[in-house]
Amino acid sequence: MLSEVGHSRWRYTSIMSQSIDEFRKLSVAERIQLVEDIWDSIATDSPDAIPLTPAQREEIQRRLQAHDADPSTAVSWEQVQSELFQHNH
Repeated sequence: MLSEVGHSRWRYTSIMSQSIDEFRKLSVAERIQLVEDIWDSIATDSPDAIPLTPAQREEIQRRLQAHDADPSTAVSWEQVQSELFQHNH
């Protein structure tokens, strides 16, 4: 009889092995988007699952304060993506 953890791992492995070939049919951009979507769902469903260190919290506060002081320095996500893809291709 499988333990609860072992059973969950088996179920995950079984699902993934059935789907891995389908995932590989996706383009790189589609797979990256899939990973982003999965990561976002983890952050949304379980925000405390990945705790921040005190240093990370301080950095977030520093960046928020810098943005509040001068919002014109913000860069849109679309611009960031565009620049990333220009440099990687």
